[in-house]
Amino acid sequence: MRILILEDGSWVADELARMLRRQGCAVELARSSEQAVRTAAAQTFDLLILDLSLRVVDGARLLRALEDQRDRVPLLVLTAREQVDERVQALELGADCLAEPFAMPELAARVRALIRRSRSREDARRLVHGPLVVDSDARRAYLAGEPLALVPREWAVLEVLLRQAERVVSKESISQSIAGCGKPVSANTIETYVSRLRAKLEPAGIRIRTVHRVGYMLEAAHEFRAAAAAS
Repeated sequence: MRILILEDGSWVADELARMLRRQGCAVELARSSEQAVRTAAAQTFDLLILDLSLRVVDGARLLRALEDQRDRVPLLVLTAREQVDERVQALELGADCLAEPFAMPELAARVRALIRRSRSREDARRLVHGPLVVDSDARRAYLAGEPLALVPREWAVLEVLLRQAERVVSKESISQSIAGCGKPVSANTIETYVSRLRAKLEPAGIRIRTVHRVGYMLEAAHEFRAAAAAS
């Protein structure tokens, strides 16, 4: 677990960092709001912890700056009990709040719960098929660790095949899945996009099989590799 904490050198921040490191977390400390925003944008973290009671924090400005992070990284905001306005704003931005004073075991439990929740969401949006990884929310695909470039209709066809991997998907279902990409598509158009996907995926061992007069099936990735090795 990688955690970013905005801190000002106070004993609370130091104790928090020590406690999380004892829990096996990798902790990075930012000493200003500007550094916290830069670091959060440049690196990948499992959790951001912001203590709005610290003197280095302009709470409203920092929360606005981090607004684009909230969909991919859970945000835990620590506030004083009298900071009602900042707590409300943090909740409206999708953050979790914990009011001081709190016990360190309570904070540790909240951190674990937030990371479990975040990873459950990530697993739900990530589709993995052998060397192919697709993040449906971010609209990004990777093949053998390298970015895979897809036009919108290729993406739509691939996503419906991935969600029904190892099952036959009719041409009608594929047509419906890409209807939002423009005008209705013909069977020949679907064949064109499937052909393009094959050219991109088969070198990595991923095969789209044609089921005559029915549709297509994304085969188990290992089956195609084994067949290739045997030949």
